[in-house]
Amino acid sequence: MNDTPGWTSPGSAPSDGHDGAGVPRPASPGDANGPAPQWSQDQPPAGQWQPPTAPGHGVPPPPPAPAHSGPGWGRPPYGHWGAPPPAKPGVVPLRPLTLGDILDGAVTTMRRYWQTVLAISITVAVIVQVADILAQRYLVPAPVTVDRDASPAEQLSQSVESMQNSLVGMGPTYVIMIAAGLFSSALFTVVISRAVIGRPVTLRDAWREARPRLLQLLGLTLLVPLAAGAIMFVGLLPGLLLGGDAGDVLAFVGGACAFVTVVWLTISLSLASPALMLERQGVMKALKRSAKLVQGSWWRIFGINLLTQLLIFLFTMIVALPFVFIAVAASGDGLSAIMNGTVPETSWSFLIITGIGGVITGALTYPLSAGVSVLLYIDQRIRREALDLELARAAGLPGYGG
Repeated sequence: MNDTPGWTSPGSAPSDGHDGAGVPRPASPGDANGPAPQWSQDQPPAGQWQPPTAPGHGVPPPPPAPAHSGPGWGRPPYGHWGAPPPAKPGVVPLRPLTLGDILDGAVTTMRRYWQTVLAISITVAVIVQVADILAQRYLVPAPVTVDRDASPAEQLSQSVESMQNSLVGMGPTYVIMIAAGLFSSALFTVVISRAVIGRPVTLRDAWREARPRLLQLLGLTLLVPLAAGAIMFVGLLPGLLLGGDAGDVLAFVGGACAFVTVVWLTISLSLASPALMLERQGVMKALKRSAKLVQGSWWRIFGINLLTQLLIFLFTMIVALPFVFIAVAASGDGLSAIMNGTVPETSWSFLIITGIGGVITGALTYPLSAGVSVLLYIDQRIRREALDLELARAAGLPGYGG
């Protein structure tokens, strides 16, 4: 713990060089009660010590086992002679978090601070959908008309042109997604970091504390995808240069290895954003910090992120599909357009109706995704660095130094 920063709420000084000062540590027996106890010189001979045979002769009898515990000693309930329950000043208990704690903490934050959360998520979602509608309407090229009677060479040319148009169409959408992730991640990190210790935050407070870190967060947001793209390019390049059947095999193997590397890198750096925001570190230090926190828990963090994205995908599909059908019906062609593949994806009615569905899904999924990321970061620091002690002190709980 000596080389790790303490709990740094947004807006404080950098934590570099923090030596862990202020973290409550258990005092030694000599510190609490004077000199350490010494054994008496007058000890009974070996083999002659006998325990008391009845209650009331020096040592009280052990408490009886609960009736429901079965054979042997059962686990004592909290609040009796067992350990007390962990403190919970905010949305999660101050102990190592389970998957249920993380998901419940994210949802509880949305429910308890719904005014601030919805103000952020709805604003971001509306801006994202308006920008996406304008990009799809005016920047995306028209779809290529495929001629079924064309020659093989013409069909290949049409396929290449269609792929190029798809890539061009994905460009504005990808930029908009990066911007949405940037602002929602910055603002929700501030909100959730306060919610953990039971302190609410307004939209103005969240923006004021997150704004100084936006430029560094933008660099971090761009650096990870660029690194992933470079890895994939390096993995595919030898096979593409070789060509032929051998080149195809080499490209497949290289692409598979590059994909595995990208997944590993993405999970290893998944906690860099909350580390940058909450520890006030630079981009490279935040990346190293994330890799250090994830080390040894990669599969657990991978599983939680995968499950979260699966839940978000299912929720998005459930909410978005009705709006898609309504948008198709409003276009005038109805279900025949879906069957024939002639859905007017750039018409105003289609874009506006599907955009409404996108606002609803974005308003609910942005805080959930950011909440899981921040709570995973806090969980890893609790497990590795006893951050729960500093969180309890930051929350003003008695017995932790205030």
